[in-house]
Amino acid sequence: MLNTTNPSLAGQRVVRELGTVRGIVVRSRSIIGNFGANIQTIFGGDITIYTELCERARQDAYERMCAHAATRGANAIIGLRYDATEVMAGVTEVLCYGTAVVVEPAA
Repeated sequence: MLNTTNPSLAGQRVVRELGTVRGIVVRSRSIIGNFGANIQTIFGGDITIYTELCERARQDAYERMCAHAATRGANAIIGLRYDATEVMAGVTEVLCYGTAVVVEPAA
């Protein structure tokens, strides 16, 4: 699935817009993950446990968005964005969204 944060894809021509598509993931931190992260904060630097959790959530949201676009017949997504919201303490929603389109190589 081609994608970009831009409103167009270089070398491609949008032939049909299919509407907004999205992928949503809601994740919570585990007690074990929180404990490991608290240990990492003692030493400072990158909190890899949370980095990996966030990266997995973003990847899952992205894959769900691509699947949503595919069900609409899209072969690309333009205007791709991510958003995150804390639903409650320790629970975060990650949203990936964009506009599903059909593109073909520009002449």
